[in-house]
Amino acid sequence: MQALLDAIASANFPTDAQRLFHGRGGLYPGCEAWTLDAFPPVWLVTKFGEASPEEVATLTTALQARQAQIAPPEKPLNAVLQTRVAGRSETTVLAGAVPERHVVTEDGARYLVNLTRGKNHGLFLDMTEGRRWVQAHAQGTKVLNLFAYTCSFSVAALRGGAKAVVNIDMAHPALATGQHNHQLNGITSGAQFLGHDLFSSWGKVTRLGPYDLVIADPPSHQKGSFVAAKDWPRLLRRLPDLLKPGGHALLCLNAPEIPEQFLHDHLAAQAPELVIEQRLPNPSAFADVSADRALKVLVARLPSLGEINHSP
Repeated sequence: MQALLDAIASANFPTDAQRLFHGRGGLYPGCEAWTLDAFPPVWLVTKFGEASPEEVATLTTALQARQAQIAPPEKPLNAVLQTRVAGRSETTVLAGAVPERHVVTEDGARYLVNLTRGKNHGLFLDMTEGRRWVQAHAQGTKVLNLFAYTCSFSVAALRGGAKAVVNIDMAHPALATGQHNHQLNGITSGAQFLGHDLFSSWGKVTRLGPYDLVIADPPSHQKGSFVAAKDWPRLLRRLPDLLKPGGHALLCLNAPEIPEQFLHDHLAAQAPELVIEQRLPNPSAFADVSADRALKVLVARLPSLGEINHSP
């Protein structure tokens, strides 16, 4: 874990929530199980596996030393360790405390997070560039946000001038957090929150459209919700009917075992009308030895009527 300790020793605690060390990317041999995130005012260390008492003690000492170097005495260390073993997570407060109502920022937006319950904290830090792209391209659009979770994409879209966003997710508690996120950002209109199973709600989703932008960021494998190999084709074949001519789709695949070509192949088979325009970069902190193993975010577009009419 030396590379992690070196990262802690040189880290400057940021204002915005962000990743500070990404051992999962495979660029630091021996540290593949470790990540370090800043969710101000809390440091979050995650280990994908058990952490020994010696590792916990070493981490705590390193974090205390760095906090003493970069923060005034009246700002004590707040640090959390989460371990993930066999699909389960366990969270331990190493020092200090976690705010009861923990709000973090990203590019001026505010989001409610929870570091002590479950594997997911309310804001996926690897999707920062996706939220930036949505905000930059949202002006005047109608957006469909599928698998909306806590609706950070919706916040980004409405901050970017979207006319309306339809958020759909079958997890009602996540949508409730999403509503709080809109309130935190002073957004009082323009968003709908539908607590439905997408695959039994196509009729309603289609009637509310068509959309200028469809965002699909499903779980990579969640029984009862979405299984990539089976459900991506079902989702992609619906896109042409959901999009306005000239509209875009943001397709997010966060499954290390599934390569980017998977999306290309299924788009070609299920929605050949769509053209892939680009793959968005991931935040530099999430650098990976393999582009296929990292988060894959593709921007696809349904050609406009003019383009279709002028095609040879």
